[in-house]
Amino acid sequence: MLTFNGSVFMPSVLTLIGIPGLESVQCWIGIPFCVMDLTALSGNSLILVIVKHENCLHRPMYIFLAMLGATDIALSTCILPKMLACLLQMGLIHSFQAIESGVLLAMALDRYVAICNPLRHASIFSRQLLTHMGVGVTLRAAILTAPCLVLIKRRLKHYRTTVISHSYWEHTALVKLAAEDIRIHKIIGLFVAFTILGLDIIVITVSYISIFIPVFRLPQKEARCKAFNTCIAHICVFLQFYLLTFFSFFTHRFGSHIPPCVHILLSNLYLLVPPFLNPVVYGVKTKHIRDHCSNCVLFTRITPETS
Repeated sequence: MLTFNGSVFMPSVLTLIGIPGLESVQCWIGIPFCVMDLTALSGNSLILVIVKHENCLHRPMYIFLAMLGATDIALSTCILPKMLACLLQMGLIHSFQAIESGVLLAMALDRYVAICNPLRHASIFSRQLLTHMGVGVTLRAAILTAPCLVLIKRRLKHYRTTVISHSYWEHTALVKLAAEDIRIHKIIGLFVAFTILGLDIIVITVSYISIFIPVFRLPQKEARCKAFNTCIAHICVFLQFYLLTFFSFFTHRFGSHIPPCVHILLSNLYLLVPPFLNPVVYGVKTKHIRDHCSNCVLFTRITPETS
């Protein structure tokens, strides 16, 4: 399976080896990963159920939160199963990353309008606009990630090895194995990354600067605290998603001195940690969701006794 004497392969099968250097403990590493995945699935599913059945939560903020939860479920699901075809898994992973970034952008714009122009919030963020935004972030992800998959399928035929030092099908990890000119793949990969993540993080940052400038000018301390409190959950989610994403992105391309096991562990964490933490963060900071969860727990405790 390994390359030797300058051999070049035209493989029909490529092999993932997981986390190089940690083969002996990968079964133990898989335990916390599975716990995080199950927690992400259950937590985000609970948020979807709550938002669906509570009429008071049928507002833009909670609809975006439900979209984020659905994306997190899909993202955490598509990286763990090994049975997905490589290009399908790669396309799903990068598409759902792009969708998650788009939903975070939409949530930042929602907070901006809610705080800086509250009287027009309901008219601006109508059901029709929410539908268009959902369709838009999905189409953007599909359109921008499709060229990467097509180029791999059509142009990369020869590989130096059939073993991928990674635990899931990642674009850069696969392209690096090619025994052909991959400059166009690198250029398109960087273009897609900065078109999606780069532009989104710029717009989100500008929107929060636009929020905080008038908030700091408010004379009442209580009003400032209330405005900050409506944004703090989204800021936490925003920071942990983009910091982990960009750290993994840059170490994959420029961090040759970083041990492979460290990089691949971080690559797994930046896909698993956001879906794992998002329902926890929003469950703690969002009063309606917190109250509904408390009512569900109370109901399950009382029902057996009354029955």
